[in-house]
Amino acid sequence: MYFFLLNLSVLDLGSISTTVPKSMANSLWDTRAISYWGCAAQLFFFFFCIGAEFYLLTVMAYDRYVAICQPLHYRTLLGSRACVHMAAAAWGSGFLNALLHTANTFSLPLCQGNVLDQFFCEIPQILKLCCSHSYLREVGLLVVSACSGLGCFLFIVVSYVQIFRAVLRIPSEQGRHKAFSTCLRHLAVVSLFLSTAVFAHLKPPSISSQVLDLVVAVLYSVVPPAVNPLIYSMRNKELKDIQ
Repeated sequence: MYFFLLNLSVLDLGSISTTVPKSMANSLWDTRAISYWGCAAQLFFFFFCIGAEFYLLTVMAYDRYVAICQPLHYRTLLGSRACVHMAAAAWGSGFLNALLHTANTFSLPLCQGNVLDQFFCEIPQILKLCCSHSYLREVGLLVVSACSGLGCFLFIVVSYVQIFRAVLRIPSEQGRHKAFSTCLRHLAVVSLFLSTAVFAHLKPPSISSQVLDLVVAVLYSVVPPAVNPLIYSMRNKELKDIQ
C-alpha cells in the first residue's frame, strides 16, 4: 500500500505543478499568455498525470481487495515484483493516453483564434478553436478514454462490494468502522474525479459557460490531488506512528 501511495503522491504533485504554478504566475504578471509548445507540454503532462493516477487508484482498489478478501494469498498475488509491474502499467497507460491525445489535438488546424477560456490548456477548450469538421478524431479518442475510465470505475465498485461483504463479517465494531471510513473516502474521491472529468470533456455545448467550465476544471484538476494527502496520510494512524 505504501509503495502505491508513494506513486500516487508523485502523480498528485505532478498534476498540480503542471497547471497551478503557471496560472499563478500569469495572475501575478497580469497576463494570460502561454506559448504553443508550452501549451502542448502542459496538456501532455497534465493528461499523463491524471490518467496514470486514475489507473493507479484502480490498482489500489485491487490491492485493498486482495488484502481484505484474500489475505493468505496477498504475498503471492501482490509481491514486490507484481506491485512494480502494476505501477509501471499504470504509468505506461497514462503516458500512452497522453501522447495520443496531445499528438492528435495539436495536429488539428485552429480556425477560431488562439484564446482559451480556461486557466490551463484543456482539450475541450482547444477543440472550440478548431475547424468544425476536423475534431471528430479527438472526440472519438475522448469517448474511448471515458469508456476506459468508466471501466476502471466499475472495477473499483465491484472490488469494494466484495470488500464490504468481507468487512461486515469482521467481529470488531472498531475494525469495521475504520475499514468503512477508509473505503468510503476513497470512493468519494474516485467518484468526484471521474464524474467531473467526464462532465468536463463530454458535456453538451448547450450548457457550457465560462464560469461552469472553470469550476468543473478546478474540481477535477486541483481538488482530488489536494484531498488525497488528507485521505491517505493525515487520517492514517500507522503513518503518524512512523513519523
